[in-house]
Amino acid sequence: MTTMTIQEEKERDDRSKKLLLLFGMLSMFMMFAGLTSAYIVSASRKDWMHEMVLPSAFTFSTIVMVMSSITIHFAKLAIKRDDRKNTTLFLLGTLALGITFVFFQFKGFSQIVDMGFFFTGSESTITTTFLYMLVILHMAHLFAGVISLLIIIYNHFKQKYNSSQTIGIELGAMFWHFLDLLWVFLFLFLYFV
Repeated sequence: MTTMTIQEEKERDDRSKKLLLLFGMLSMFMMFAGLTSAYIVSASRKDWMHEMVLPSAFTFSTIVMVMSSITIHFAKLAIKRDDRKNTTLFLLGTLALGITFVFFQFKGFSQIVDMGFFFTGSESTITTTFLYMLVILHMAHLFAGVISLLIIIYNHFKQKYNSSQTIGIELGAMFWHFLDLLWVFLFLFLYFV
């Protein structure tokens, strides 16, 4: 019988946490893959709108989301160097960018309504309702990302992370990058399809 060292046990535990997160992200991706497939199939309907243009706010939110992915990556690199000051700055920057993303999402919805496209009611269309559903589902996942980011920031201020203990920030960064890629995928999908 071999006994594991504390370091080996920690590494195994960290790998397990990453694997569980990967499974969760894969299931979320499959849900969005199914919804985008349904969107493509629905586009052949006679009542499907093909003339709607995505609002400019969605472009800005995409840029903001990519920037937030960069800042959380830098936060992860900073904590691996035990650079607490820059870790704090990058984590708070990521949070600010995440909130800015949500602002631009709501601005995008407002722009869609201003163009005369409604999400519910007698003046709505299946296209706008579908768009609304896709973006709201992504925002729900982003809400989970913001909560996890707030927990990471709280733990960082409690000094739970350092160069030898980074798993919380690593998991948060993995999920945040996933959310970023998911939004970029949805944006490009809606822009081109």
